[in-house]
Amino acid sequence: MTVRETGRDTRMPIDKWVTSAAEALAGVGDGATVLITGFGGAGFPNVLIRALREAAPRNLTLAVNSATHPYSLTHELIEDGLVAKVIVSAARGRGKEPSPFEKLWIDGRIELECLPQGTFAERIRAGGAGIPAFYTPVGFGTDLAVGKEVRRFGERDCVLEQAIVGDLALIRADTADRWGNLTFRHAQANFGPAMATAAKLAVAEVRETVDEAIAPERVQLSGVYVDRVFAVGDAR
Repeated sequence: MTVRETGRDTRMPIDKWVTSAAEALAGVGDGATVLITGFGGAGFPNVLIRALREAAPRNLTLAVNSATHPYSLTHELIEDGLVAKVIVSAARGRGKEPSPFEKLWIDGRIELECLPQGTFAERIRAGGAGIPAFYTPVGFGTDLAVGKEVRRFGERDCVLEQAIVGDLALIRADTADRWGNLTFRHAQANFGPAMATAAKLAVAEVRETVDEAIAPERVQLSGVYVDRVFAVGDAR
């Protein structure tokens, strides 16, 4: 029976809120490629990262700006042996001694792909846009371009970079409505909008959920790209 026949809409309303981090990550298995937001001290979805650690899928590939940043708990996934590869723009340690990640890499127990930060961001954006690869002059002539196809355009040599797509994107945002529309707080947005478009499943942890629809002019990531939302308050 249609809306026109009954005079009312009998369809189930959209509600992307979930009640636990475990529910938010349901279905994530071994071998997943996980895109994780965060830059500096902003935008790390640490509650979801903890839940992923507890679920303990193995042989993960992490695409995250820095896998060793002190404000991110991604290093715990690495230390627990859950990660087979990281794709990052910064992989440095924080002290005189090698970090657990660096020790694993030196021992050949984890794979590292390091990218210029702009290339890292653009590879994710390309993945979300359905662009399989693109050429860029960034990185040409450096160790970061070793083994990659090179083509000359005009007077510049450019490196072929393949898009990054994920099975899961973990995003930190500020507020969400039931439709999954998100707003971010300042630099918290960083990689969130691009990563959500490039993943099969996008999960957001937010400070607050609101009953009313977020005004269109305030939406920074459309709910069409967000599959699940978990409210964590001010937890970090």
